[in-house]
Order: sequence, then structure tokens, then C-alpha cells
Amino acid sequence: MNYPAWELTAAGGGLLIALIAVIHVYIAHFAVGGGLLLVLTEIRAQRTASQALMRHTRRHARFFMLLTMVGGAVTGVGIWFTIGVLNPAATATLIHTFVFGWATEWVCFLVEIVALLVYYYGFDRLKGRDHIRAGWLYFIFAWLSLFWVNGIIDFMLTPGRWPENGGFWDGFFNPTMLPALGFRTALALVFAGVFGMATAAWFKDLPETDRQELICFHAGWLIYPMFAVGLCGMWYWWALPDGVQTMVTGRSPELAPFLYGLIFMPALLMVLGLFCLVRLFAAWRKPITLLILIVGLLTMGAFEFLREGSRRPFAIHGVMYANAIYAKDRGKIQTEGFLKHARWVSAREITETNRLALGKEIFRMQCAACHSIGGPMNDILPRTRKFSVFGMAAQLDGQGKLLDYMPPFMGNAREREALARYIVQDLHGREEDAAHDLPAQKPMAVPPFDARKDAFVLMAWSRLGMHQLTDCDARWSLAPPGAAIYAQLIRRGETPEIVTDQVELRYQSAAAYGNPSQKSEFWRYAEKLYGRSIDQDTSVNGTKPSGTMAYDGALMAFVTKDLPLVPYPRTGGFNPYPLVTIEAREAESQRVVARTQVTVPVSSELGCRHCHGGPWRVDRKAGIANTTAEDVLIVHDRISKTELKKQADQGRPVRCQSCHADPLYGDPGRAGVLNLSAAIHGFHTLYLSNRGNDACHTCHPSQPDGATRMLRGIHNEIGLACTNCHGPMEDHALGLLKAEADAGKMQAERIMIFIKPVGSEDSAHVPARKPWSQQPDCLHCHVDFQAPDTDETSAQQRTRNEAELFRQRSGDAGVMCAACHGSTHALYPARNPYRAQQDVIAPRQYQQSPYPLGSNRNCKVCHTVDMEDEIHHPNMLTGFRNTVE
Repeated sequence: MNYPAWELTAAGGGLLIALIAVIHVYIAHFAVGGGLLLVLTEIRAQRTASQALMRHTRRHARFFMLLTMVGGAVTGVGIWFTIGVLNPAATATLIHTFVFGWATEWVCFLVEIVALLVYYYGFDRLKGRDHIRAGWLYFIFAWLSLFWVNGIIDFMLTPGRWPENGGFWDGFFNPTMLPALGFRTALALVFAGVFGMATAAWFKDLPETDRQELICFHAGWLIYPMFAVGLCGMWYWWALPDGVQTMVTGRSPELAPFLYGLIFMPALLMVLGLFCLVRLFAAWRKPITLLILIVGLLTMGAFEFLREGSRRPFAIHGVMYANAIYAKDRGKIQTEGFLKHARWVSAREITETNRLALGKEIFRMQCAACHSIGGPMNDILPRTRKFSVFGMAAQLDGQGKLLDYMPPFMGNAREREALARYIVQDLHGREEDAAHDLPAQKPMAVPPFDARKDAFVLMAWSRLGMHQLTDCDARWSLAPPGAAIYAQLIRRGETPEIVTDQVELRYQSAAAYGNPSQKSEFWRYAEKLYGRSIDQDTSVNGTKPSGTMAYDGALMAFVTKDLPLVPYPRTGGFNPYPLVTIEAREAESQRVVARTQVTVPVSSELGCRHCHGGPWRVDRKAGIANTTAEDVLIVHDRISKTELKKQADQGRPVRCQSCHADPLYGDPGRAGVLNLSAAIHGFHTLYLSNRGNDACHTCHPSQPDGATRMLRGIHNEIGLACTNCHGPMEDHALGLLKAEADAGKMQAERIMIFIKPVGSEDSAHVPARKPWSQQPDCLHCHVDFQAPDTDETSAQQRTRNEAELFRQRSGDAGVMCAACHGSTHALYPARNPYRAQQDVIAPRQYQQSPYPLGSNRNCKVCHTVDMEDEIHHPNMLTGFRNTVE
């Protein structure tokens, strides 16, 4: 953990190191190769007896000495100073581990300096052979300095066996030491030609013939050693661990420009060298050599940035993270907290008053090593502008897991929230969203029913407790308009009868919701999403806002699938609870024999904006804005290497089910790709672990203070929430991923590694399951239909197939469970947040109470007489335990 000796949040510590280091290593490599160039040039001058070439060698030696000794020494000291104050822990590890290596290198460096001074000042004082010997001595010790520094530097990238035994030679002769040495040596020879060509072109008083000869001579140094650069570069690449290779080639998107630079810049140097082999016009020499100097610097910069970046998220690979925290301490810090173990912090405990201040200190110690604030290097501001406090905390939670090019956040939940609040509230000035105020509830008339005269009971319900709608169809589509309603018609009597023939059930959406295409862009892009024409105000399967329900013989019920409703009434605003009127008519006479209403909940209050930015699209409370939708595509492209945003920009929006299988809509998806439920829950669990019900509320419209509040049933009334039935998100996702892993999808296994089941170290107790068919089973709590002994289900307690789902199940007499109990998430007695009676229309209509139909011995609703036998299921004649008015 860093000491607060020098804060560089405006520029970022990494930028300062990079600027100094790139210049230093450029000069340092020239110092090695240039020494050999001096010796060989002098030998050539002696053999050809060229006084002009000897004079040039002397002048070049002066330039060489000033640049390498002064510029190299100053930048070298600058590197030690900056790494010492910005990452003292890593610096100390290098010094303590390789103290004798550093001492040897410094001896070599001392001999190198003395030899260079002797060489330069010995031009007129030493015999020719002795003078060349001094030059050879310089080159040998300059290369030995490179030898020692190279081994230590590459130790940071590939420590080899050092983490296990801590041996000096194990760390020094690491897997990339020799290939890196060959690569750097060859590159040093190239840079010798780069600078030699510059002095040949820019020095005055050099005969034209000699100048052209020198330029061609130095151009060869740009060409021939480059083959060794390429061969050693491939050797270097093959020596890298697989994780480092994948980091370079894709996991860290910021490295791609430097990889391309390292490939194309040396090639450009070769081309320029070949160009210089022909006679150049005098006016071209200086600009071209200046370009060669710049390309050489860019080559060195690309290599150093790539080498440094490929260590991500470590300063010493596998040993110490970039924020100076040892990998071995990760578990302890995550458990006990970061501030407890950090030095130079103002407080150890977070309170309401010091939360932002401590968040800033955590930023300094865990983030500032790589990120600036408003500066040119990895500016934290544009990278975090889109997040809410919750989204920022989730990002920190998932950091370093599947996308491991950043270190994981180190600390407990309160420290993570403090950092998130500092970034979002202090740096961006963004406050948390206020709770939504719901409109004042209006009275609602329940359809009439006369128990003495009416011969039929018509029960209708929504298939799902909430149809969640993604209304960003210009960019992508996950859930189109398409809710479903079921209905059963009962002929009343001592022995009631489910009416299935000679009857017609018609439905009519409320007038305010009758033209959904006026409020949604879905129909504008439907043909591009589905590859076929879809009529206005019609669902994907042809369902209209009003029409006739189809009979389902397996369920003995009438069904309308994919009812095209959106939560935006014609009058404006947002209301996620449209009403649909159902009428039962005699088939021949069309006489209405029963009428009721049903609430068909549809909501677009999906929480993508917490992490993907953007405002609400409608009325500041719902809808996915285009900026939010675009960021989803951008993130998908970056992580999965797709081009979905480009596709959407070209007017071809993306349908998620075109790749991801979805049993809910019957989409097969693409082979080898995770199904939609496993992909969404699996990936997002990495960011939403240990959050209980909040993990569900983040994405689904179930927030207790949201604009929808989809949890409206009896379970919500008695204090139960999502995880009581569905289990924690970790277990929920693991089951889905296990089924995909069993199907041979490797991506599932990659994600599962980072998910720890709740209450257990081992995920073996979480069984594989299929989405939409293996869901919580009511009878695991209500064993034999009795009052529950528990209010939570476990991962093993799931239905075996779709037929056992509550929404598909019927009692012993064929009446579907939901007909009497209401729909999922709105079980009777339910409280609708917009109109109190809207989710209990059927029980209010037929028995003037909000409880399940027939409960509290209200069998006369259908049977017309009091019943003593439990016809539909056991325990149905006992009193309902709740007293909701």
C-alpha cells in the first residue's frame, strides 16, 4: 500500500513513469548498440584511412557521450525517484530480492562510464588499437548492464519459480529473461543506426560523398538487425504465459494500439532504412532522419507500454497488484477491511461524516497508481461518468474477476461504498435518485356479480406477475411487447363445470392502451429484429389489443399470448398496470354470460442505467434511453469482441435471442453460446454478489420505492421478498450456469469460477437447472398444502419441469391454481400501488373479499352450497391466516 508522499491525481503516476521511462530506455538501448556502432565505425575509418570518417566518429562519440551519460543518467535517476514514491512496495521488493544483482549492474555501469570517458578523451592520446579496445570494453560492460537490468525487469512480468522458493536465480533467469535479452540487444543495434543516421544527416562539415556513404551504412543497421528483432520477438511471445498473451491480444482493450504499434513501427523503420539506401535529395535527409528518430521512439514506447500493460493487474505478476497490495493479503483485506491494514489513513472506521474523505483516501491508495482525475492518463472521470452510486459499487465488486486487467477492489462493503460515493458524488457531483412518488389512488369499480342470479364465474389472470419490456428497439431488443393472460369459465352449481366448448372468450384492452405503436418504437424496427413484417399494434405472433382468446386443451383454459401492451397510456406518463376486460359469450347467440377484468402488468422500469448511464426515457421513472442502450452494446462489444453497436448504427438493431437461446420465446440461439438467462444472471452476478434482494431490485422493477413495485402479493405483505423463493442471486446463477457447463459451454465454467454460493464454500449443493421451467415450487414451503414451516426455499427445491410450475398447475378438479390464488408476484390478497383493488378484482367481484377465491369457506362462489370435502387440494377449508382489509 502506497505512502502519501506525492499525489499525482491530475496526471496519474503512470504517465510520469511512462514519459521518463520511455525516454530513458530509448537512450539506454542506444547506449548499448551505439557503443558497438562507434567501435565498428572507427575500425572502418582506420581500414579506409578516411580522415573525414574518423572526424565524424569523434563528433558522434561526443554526441553519444552527452546523450547517454547525461540524458540517460538523469532519466535513470528520475525512474528510481518516481517508482520509489509511487510504488514503494514494488521498488523495495526489487531491491531486496536482487540486491546483489543491482550491485553488479552498478559496477558494470561504473566501468561503462569510465570506459566511455577514456574512449572519448583518448582519441588523440591512445594508440589506435588501445583506443578501440577501450571502445570494446565500453560496449561489453554496457551490454552487461543490459543483461542484469533485463533479468530483473522481466522478473516483474514472469517471476518464474521465485514465488515458491524466493531464490535469486529463479527470479533472475525467469521464462522471458533470455528472449527479452535477445530482443533488446537486437533493438539496441537498430537504435544505434537510428541515431547514427541522424548525426550523419545533421552534422555539418561532412563531405557529400562521405555523408551519403554514412547514411547508407547506418541504414543497414535499421534493416539487418530487424530480422533478429522479429525472431526474438516471436521467441519472447512464445515464452509468455497464456494469461499474459490473452491480456495483450484482447482482455485489455487499451493494449491493442501498442500491439499494432510494435508490429508496424519496426516495419516502417525497415522501409525507411531501405529508402535511405538509395541516394536522397539533400532536402529530404533531415526530415526523414527526424521521422526515423520519432518512429524509433514510438517503437520503444509501444514495447514498454505493452510490456508494462501485459502485467495487468499486477506490478509483479501474480505477486503484487498494481496498487501495491500483495496478492497473498487479498483474502485477509477482503475479510477484515482495507483501512484496518492501510498506513497513513486518517481513520480506520467509516462513518456518515468521514465517508467521502475516506473514499478519497481509498482512491489514492487503490486507484491513483493507474488513474488520473481529469488528466491525460486513464482519466477516471469519463470512465465512471455513467455510474450511479449503486452502479459504481457494483463495478468495483466485479472488478478483477472475469475482466481481470484491473486489480480487484480490496476492502469490505462499506469501504467499497465509500469509494463509490467519492467517485460519483464528489468527483461527478451526482446525487442518488429520489424515491418515486406514486399518483394518488383512485377508486375503482369492480365488475358486478349477483350470486343469486349469475350462472357463471369468469376468472382471468396474468401469466407472469410482471412482463418486463425493453423499449430500446432502435438499438437492441430483449423483451418485446407481449404479455399473456389466461382465463377459465366455471358454470356454477353443486357440482361446478369448467366450460370449454360452445363458448367464446373475448378480451378488450383499455382504450388508453389500445394503440401501443403510438407509444413504442418496437413496430418501427420489428421487421429488422424478426426478419418479417409485423402489423402495427400487433404482437410478434399476431395478437391484437382486442380479440378472441384461444382454447388450450392441456390446461382446460383460454389463453391469449403476446398481448401487445406497453406501460404508456395514451394520456401520457407511465402506468404499468393496464386493465383488460374479458367477456364470455355463447358461441351461437353471442350472449354475454360473464364479464370480468384483469390487470396485465407490463413495465419498462429496468435498472440498466445504474451501470450503463443515461436518464430514464419516460417521465423520469421508466424506459431505457438510447444512451443507456448504446452503452450496453459498447460493453458487450468490448467484452465479447462483437460489433453490435456498429450493426445498430447501420440501422440493424440487435435481438438478444438471435444468439442467446430463450425458452420463454422458443428461440434456439446459437450453438456454444450461453442461453439468455444464464448469460445475464451469470455475468451480472459477478457485480452483484452478496447483495440479497437488492441484486434483484437493481434490474427488475421490484424496488420497494420504485415506480412499478411489482411485488404486490401476500408474500410481499408478510415481508417476504425475491430471495425467499428464488434464492440468492449467486445460487440462482450457478444453477443456470451448471446446466450450460454440462452442455459443454466453456464460458459457463469461466464465470462459475468467480461465483461463491451463499452459505457454502462449495457449489456442489446447487443443482443444474433450466430457465423458465425449473423454478421455485410452492409445495416446498407449503408441504401438502399446509401452513409453511419455513419462508425460504433452497436451490434444490425447484420444479422438475414446466408442468409443475405454479402458473401451469391445476388442482384436482382441473381449476388452475392461479385462477383462485392470482398470478405470480400478485397472489391474493394483493395490493396494487396505483389502485388498491386492481389486483384483487376477481375475489372482490365474486366474494367481496381480497382473499383467494373460495377461501374462508367461500365455496359457494362456484359450488352454490357449503362444502365439507376438500375438492381442489388439501387444507383448503381452513381459515386464511391473513386479515388484510
